[in-house]
This record gives sequence, C-alpha cells and structure tokens, in this order.
Amino acid sequence: MNKNKSKSVSMGLATALALVTIMSGCSSKNEGNAGASQSPSGTASQAASESASASASVEPADPLGKYDPPIEVSVIRPYDENVKFIEGESATNNLWTQKYEERLGVKVKYDWTLQGPIDQYYQKLNVAIASNDLADIMVVNSAQLKQLAEAGQLADLTDVYKSYASDFTKKIFSDDGGVALNSATFGGKLLGLPRIGSDIDEVPLLWIRKDWLAKLSLPEPKKMADVEKIAVAFATQDPDGNGKPDTYGLGLSKDLNGGFPGFEGFLNGYHAYYNTWLKDASGQLVNSNIQPEMKTALEALQKLYAAKAIDKEFGTKDGNKIAEAVTSGKLGMYYGAMWTPIWPIQDGRNLDPKMDWQPFQLPSSDGQPAKGQVPFDVPSSQYYVVRKGVEHPEAALKMLNFFYDFNYIKGDKADAKYDGIETFKYIILAGAPITENLDVYRKAKKLFEANDIESMKTAREGQLAVVAKYLEGDEKSWGYYKVFGPDGSYKVIEQMLDQNLFLRSEYFGPPTPTMGEKNSTLDTLVKETFTKIIMGAAPIEEFDKFVANWKQLGGDQITKEVNEWAASR
Repeated sequence: MNKNKSKSVSMGLATALALVTIMSGCSSKNEGNAGASQSPSGTASQAASESASASASVEPADPLGKYDPPIEVSVIRPYDENVKFIEGESATNNLWTQKYEERLGVKVKYDWTLQGPIDQYYQKLNVAIASNDLADIMVVNSAQLKQLAEAGQLADLTDVYKSYASDFTKKIFSDDGGVALNSATFGGKLLGLPRIGSDIDEVPLLWIRKDWLAKLSLPEPKKMADVEKIAVAFATQDPDGNGKPDTYGLGLSKDLNGGFPGFEGFLNGYHAYYNTWLKDASGQLVNSNIQPEMKTALEALQKLYAAKAIDKEFGTKDGNKIAEAVTSGKLGMYYGAMWTPIWPIQDGRNLDPKMDWQPFQLPSSDGQPAKGQVPFDVPSSQYYVVRKGVEHPEAALKMLNFFYDFNYIKGDKADAKYDGIETFKYIILAGAPITENLDVYRKAKKLFEANDIESMKTAREGQLAVVAKYLEGDEKSWGYYKVFGPDGSYKVIEQMLDQNLFLRSEYFGPPTPTMGEKNSTLDTLVKETFTKIIMGAAPIEEFDKFVANWKQLGGDQITKEVNEWAASR
C-alpha cells in the first residue's frame, strides 16, 4: 500500500471515526497511538514535566472562559479537497465557527483559506510569510515554524500554555514524553502548538497466516530465526495445497518501507531502524541507516530472498500488487500497521473466510526485546502558531481546549442535519490523543468480558458498532474485529506499550539546510543500495561502500547539523 493510503486508513480510525462515522474514514488515512513509552530525551522529559504542571509564578486561568464582549481573530488555514458544507454554510460560516463564537466569544475572520492539495497551501503561505502578511492564527509545517521562529514573528506561548491549557490538553501533550511540544520550542520558548496524533498506531506488527502455521505444523514465532524458518516454509511447502510453488513467505514491495508492507519490523528484530536518528554511546545523534545492525538485517533479508521466501520481483511491485498476493492467498507473512486487517486482509477474507491472519509482537534476533520504531511525522507534521503582538494569544489555546472538551470529554454530537458530513474538517485547531484507538480497544475489552454486545452497538465509538456487526455474523466487518477484538492489533500494541517497546527518533526538528538539499539524493541511494543487497545484485560488502558514499554525499554535514540542533535545545 502506498504511503498516502496508509495515512488515510489510520486517520480514518482516529479523528474521522471519533468525530463522525466509521466507514467515511476507511478509504482515507493515518493516525497512531503512543502512550507513555520511552522518554526520548532528557529535554523532552523536562518539557513534558514542565507542561504538565503550571508554574507557580503563572496564575491559572479559565481554559474555556468566554470573552465578553467577543473578540475577533484572523486565521489562515487549509481545507481538505473533499470538504463539503450543508446548504447555507461555508468556510467562513459553519458549525464550528458558530460554536467558537457561541461558546468562547471568538469570532473567526479568515484572511484566506485554500481548498486543495496541502502543498499548494504551503506554497501560498510561503508567499505570505515572505511579505509578512500574517494572520493571528495560522497552520504551518515544521519548516515554516522554524522560519517564523528565527524571524521573531511568533508569539511566545510558554506562559499562555501554562495558564490556559486544560488538564486534558496537558495530558495529551505529555503522553509522548514531551516530544511534540519540544519540537515547537526554540530557545526555551514555546512558539507553536503541534497538531498531535497517535504515532504508535503506525508501529509495525508481524502478521502471519495462522491457518498456514497449523497446516505446516509450525510453532508461533518467538525469535527472528523462527520468522525466517516460517518464511522459507511458506514458500517451499505448498501451504495453499495446490501442488505448485506459487506462494511467498515474506511480503516486500519496491518502496521497502511503509504501513503495508514495510521492512521496518524485520529490521527492528535485528535492532536496526530505518531512516531515523539514534543516540550513540557518547550521546551523539547518528543516522540509523548506516549502523552495523542494518548490515546484519540486510544480510538476513538477502538470504531469505536467495531461499525464494520473498517474491523475486518485489523490486518492481508496489503495495497494491502485494495486496493482491494477500487477497489471492499467495502470501503468508508481512510486517505492517494495525489497520491492515481492514485493508488488504478483509478483501482476502471476503474471498476465502478460512483465511486466518494473526498479529504478533516483533520477534528479536537475540535475548533483547525488539523495539518497534514509530515515525515522528505522525504526531506533529503541522503546527498552529500565533502571530507576535496579537492582543489575545490565549485564544488559540482556548480553541484547542474547546475541541478536546467537545469531542473527548463531553462527547457532544452534531445535529442530525450534519449526518454524513465530515464536520471535523471545519475545525481550526484539533488533534487526537495518542492513545485514542488504544482507548477504544480497552473499552471493547471490558464489553467483551461482560459479553455486552448491545453496548457496543450504541457506543459513541463507531468502531465498536462495526465490531458488534461481526459478532452478529457480518463477515465483512471482520477487519475491525481484528483491530479492536480480544486477539487483534491493539492487544499487541498494548503489550508493547506496557513493556516500553517503542522507539522514537532522537531528532524531531524541521529539515536542516543540508536535508533540504540532499535528502532526495540520499533517500535514492539508500533504497537503491538496500534493494540491490536484498536481491543479491550486490554483495553484503556493498553496505560498507554505501556508508562511505552516504557520508560524502551530505550525510556527514546533516549529522553535524542534527547534533548542533540537539546541542541548542
């Protein structure tokens, strides 16, 4: 599956499903979960601690206090290409602009909006930034946040956050160890509010056809040697019983990484990590792609490819082609995100109800537990910023508090006239608890234990209504059951969370100057070299040459800039 589809399915399980209906988000994408896993750094932990409790010198204020008389705030924001309004409403007058005024006394005045691809919005915003044509509140990306921060054009929200952030808002921003807030902090000043989401929803899990394990009398995997044995057996022992050597043990695509199928989980089993930044023994940040563990993991993949456990043509096939192998019953194992039972496995189950896929925690190559890597771009690829000099910078915090209060605490619902309309797309400041989907699973677990299907049907969480449909015989709802059910995705994710088995990047800043210039070249080098090694078109020794080339082509300079960033935090 391509990167965009993975994000839409995942987001469909989070914000879209939580705010409106289940099925509207299934073809759209990304979100995650990342509770209290490892603390990414001392500074992040400190920031989380500071944000979790207001400074004694800053007087707490009402997080949802209404302005009387009302105030006006100007806004610049993007709109999704597919956003729709009911008759009589528009971008400037809709359910949410009305609520901001009714509940908070905040009148929204749009300087401008752009409905279309997000890149077009950012391009137009770049022009506005260059001409200093700024609104009170704006939606920016990480590079624009850095640019505005360095130009001194943003309001310092440090004390505003301490005074006005609600307890629920503070909890959301502390659940990731402070990573997201730290990414918006410059020189000790909080200059933006990250649009946070759930990164642990994108952690790789190991998915295996359990019916094939049973047919070949293979045990469930406990370590990487078991994974490799299963992969070879699935490719050579005719698990589909048609007498032909037409099955594969491990799914890979030409993209290598991603929510389906991705090789990150396999790498993680060897304590190798793709495209992230790690802290070495000396405390310096190093790129994961050039570490010795990566060489070991690539050599293991090379051996599996030579054993015909991996499709020999994977280097030309995208995620959709690999999905066809799943649905046609020709693939027995892959590493992928929690949402993959919904797509592509459900399509396969519709054709063959005996197809039984099961998620497993990542096996390790040694006695040390494998940590699953999670991407940083899920929790905070966007930021809400406030222009320096505005009279009421706290209005942005109140609007964010109101969203969380409306959606997660009170559980308000839109009027019936909005049924089928994705009203969450009207919201200016939003986000999702990093445990949102995990919390749905935990609620489902209690209802399963009580055998209370009726409460599932009427639960506010629309995912549970779909699970209930499966329990009553609707096989086409199996995918949601396998995500939120007793032996599904979130059972494994909860286990990993309890054991602190999530790994986050030690670098969570905007692209450095050399990243902007060289990342495309380096990404191509990485994928081409790794693919050649896996396919045996280059010997494993090619990895050492790759490391030297990576360093020379900009990697060393990027590493220098990343460590300068770390030293400045």
